Amino acid sequence: MHGYDYALIVAFLALVLLPAPYLGRFYYRAMEGQRTLLTPVLQPLENACYRLAGVNAKAEQSWRAYAVALLAFNLAGFALLWLLLMLQGYLPLNHEQLPGLDWALAFNTATSFVTNTNWQAYSGEASLSYFSQMAGLTVQNFVSAATGLAVLVALCRGIARRCAHAIGNFWVDLTRATLYGLLPLCLVLALILVGQGVPQTFAHYVHAVTLQGVDQVIPLGPAASQIAIKQLGTNGGGFFGVNSAHPFENPTALSNLLELVSIILIPAALVFTFGHYVKDLRQSRAIIACMLALLLIGGAVSLVAESQPNPALNVPGVEQAAPLEGKESRFGTTASVLWSVTTTAASNGSVNAMHDSLNPLSGMVAMVNMMLGEVVFGGVGAGLYGMLLNVLIAVFLAGLMIGRTPEYLGKKLGAREVQLLVASLLVMPIGVLVLGAIAAVVPQGVAAISNPGPHGFSQLLYAYTSAAANNGSAFGGFGANTTFHNLMLSLAMWIGRLGYILPVLALAGSLAMKNAAPVNGNTFPTHGPLFVVLLTVTLLLVGGLTFLPTLALGPIAEHLNLGF
Repeated sequence: MHGYDYALIVAFLALVLLPAPYLGRFYYRAMEGQRTLLTPVLQPLENACYRLAGVNAKAEQSWRAYAVALLAFNLAGFALLWLLLMLQGYLPLNHEQLPGLDWALAFNTATSFVTNTNWQAYSGEASLSYFSQMAGLTVQNFVSAATGLAVLVALCRGIARRCAHAIGNFWVDLTRATLYGLLPLCLVLALILVGQGVPQTFAHYVHAVTLQGVDQVIPLGPAASQIAIKQLGTNGGGFFGVNSAHPFENPTALSNLLELVSIILIPAALVFTFGHYVKDLRQSRAIIACMLALLLIGGAVSLVAESQPNPALNVPGVEQAAPLEGKESRFGTTASVLWSVTTTAASNGSVNAMHDSLNPLSGMVAMVNMMLGEVVFGGVGAGLYGMLLNVLIAVFLAGLMIGRTPEYLGKKLGAREVQLLVASLLVMPIGVLVLGAIAAVVPQGVAAISNPGPHGFSQLLYAYTSAAANNGSAFGGFGANTTFHNLMLSLAMWIGRLGYILPVLALAGSLAMKNAAPVNGNTFPTHGPLFVVLLTVTLLLVGGLTFLPTLALGPIAEHLNLGF
């Protein structure tokens, strides 16, 4: 590694962590309707949205009403996007006369963007019109991220409130999350990206002739606006097929750093938002310490693995460099590794290098980040509410060890809360192990694998892990665009999304109705180093016990076969 590699890592961490407390406080005030710097500008628009939708902003909902509203909104968005993609050929802003998508691919794509997964079994510039990219995918990038933020806020209220029967209003939370939480940052980032060379135009694709006399089509489009929200909303879907490895999506070293920071900027800030809700920022510092530790551990393992020469290319007497297969020479090894770790630690899925070319241990780190439920910062809202579920599990385990009824911030965890926590623990095993096992034994599933041996199994394992974790990245050699995988992966995405959201909302409703016990000397502290260690170990143990056998069949076996 060189000096600029260390400078990149330091700059990345500084740009994420330094503004997080201030941005977190802004999100708390915005989501609770308190005055912020943007209130004079955005409040008239917010009120206009309520009037147009017929929403009473002062009326709050129980967790059941909140869940019904969320499901209705997301299912309506899914149906609309599914139809839009299939009817694309008849809709405007289709300069290249692209036909509508096949029904199964459209179903998969609609599911993917509604669930904040952004799994793409197609190449954007060759398959989707400008209208589909804007009115379909970009809209869902905003509202799917806003949905995750709304659910997090509902859980924060459930933990913070005392003897309450309501956890907020979904329509209000969705509106505020979009207008205050996402739109301003996206406008700023989009303008910066345009300045760096990312296209934002309705012009036709450019036809050119290369120096070799070959005709070439250069795709254009309104890319900057979608790239801004795909990163800040932890969505990840690329405007172009190779995502952020494409020079039009990610043209410079500065754009690479800013897009990388954007992936976990909001998730890091929301950790401090939670601290403001419970009036204890020590809880925020403990959670972010755990997240940061897991990110650094994964990053260190992946960076060491990617810096080693490939033994298969070893030539006696010839010094071998680190492999650059699948990496952009514009960014190099460190920037590619930092992105691969960050994008899988968040439910983002964007890539600036091809994960199929990662060394086995680096690929395993990416998979483990997702198998943990993508709680290492995770998605907008989704990462923190997933982490809070693990916090409650750690508290429950601590209660068992000391023989006391577990409680968190004064709220005792009873049988109902534990049942909901157990239900959330089943989400990833069902989405990855059950559906992945079916795909591994069905001929239509196996046909998508392009490599023999352990790496081929890793391709399939990565795909179902990515879908269930609502990530969206992939090992590129996996041929996912078949009716079988389009439908199976869609099922994994819905399980990974609603399998967490519904228990979280039920948990929020249950905790909101409880009174808080006073803190005393016997209360287990959840803000110190001991709890950070307990939480980290809990995450690794739960993930390890669940997925270690499958990892042994895939990346671990592949690594051992390299002959290190």
